[in-house]
Amino acid sequence: MSMKRFFYLIPVLALLACKKRELPVPKHQQGNINKVSIPMTSSYKYQIYFSLKNNAIMKQQLKTLWDICFHCKSKKIILNSSKMMFAMKTNFTNFSDVTDSTGFQQGKRYDSPTGNLDSTAIGNWENDNKVYIIDRGFNENGQHLGFKKLKIVSFNNQTFTFSVADLNDSQGQTFQVLQDTNYNFIGFSFQDNQIKIIEPPKTEWDIVFTQYTERLSQPYLVLGCLLNRYNTYATVTKQVTFESLNYNTALNYSLSSNINIIGYNWKEYDFNSSSYIVFSNFTYIIRDSENYYYKLRFIDFYNSNGEKGYPTFEFQRL
Repeated sequence: MSMKRFFYLIPVLALLACKKRELPVPKHQQGNINKVSIPMTSSYKYQIYFSLKNNAIMKQQLKTLWDICFHCKSKKIILNSSKMMFAMKTNFTNFSDVTDSTGFQQGKRYDSPTGNLDSTAIGNWENDNKVYIIDRGFNENGQHLGFKKLKIVSFNNQTFTFSVADLNDSQGQTFQVLQDTNYNFIGFSFQDNQIKIIEPPKTEWDIVFTQYTERLSQPYLVLGCLLNRYNTYATVTKQVTFESLNYNTALNYSLSSNINIIGYNWKEYDFNSSSYIVFSNFTYIIRDSENYYYKLRFIDFYNSNGEKGYPTFEFQRL
């Protein structure tokens, strides 16, 4: 009888302090209007994390770097939506009973694009310890990345224990991932079976530009802007112009924690011109984790060479 291989993976991460304000900061002098272009490139292959406070890209990585993420404040697990990943819970508890993807198309699920952790494809795994079939989705060239089997074994002392295998593998490998509350999530890649630090510390960024799976008439891969899940809120207005929106006006709006509240539809493909049109009359109000308010609008989707995939926006701290 062969012994199952076991790997223990713990990220070495610096501890960061964060002071949370309960109320919006007092009125203060506005910042300058900043113009930023995000280099997603025409293949949309990157995930790019941006800090409004620092007016800087904080991290840039290939969207194919990771497959699943472990939440650092709960038992929830998410899929990499930027690759259009799906999961299906089988009726089996042993890897050896799952050998192919039969029934996957009928039973597959994907994570809610709003970021609601109660609406994930994997869901409440701890109730029955079933084996999941994971569709790894597609890379930036549209190539399918295949399937894996996943079983979450346990969660103890802030540590996830889980097993991963190919569909034709009855044993698999077992790993452990430790939560780190300086981050929203800790990632893991099925490609090299390694932990991935997929985002900056949660207090150091506000929005991320990435492809993600949106719920249209069917699941569809779009390029958009998502919020940081850590105490970051936003909304959109078409009634108040970017130029006239101020701090007092912003305070009158109810903000949403849905991570796709900015989303993808600040642009639209025009089939007559075979190009994207950007709606610069959409003004977004964002409140960051330090309770500072910002206004933001998109003004372009192309670089100076006419290449798509370069979302360009203006923003100002209110």
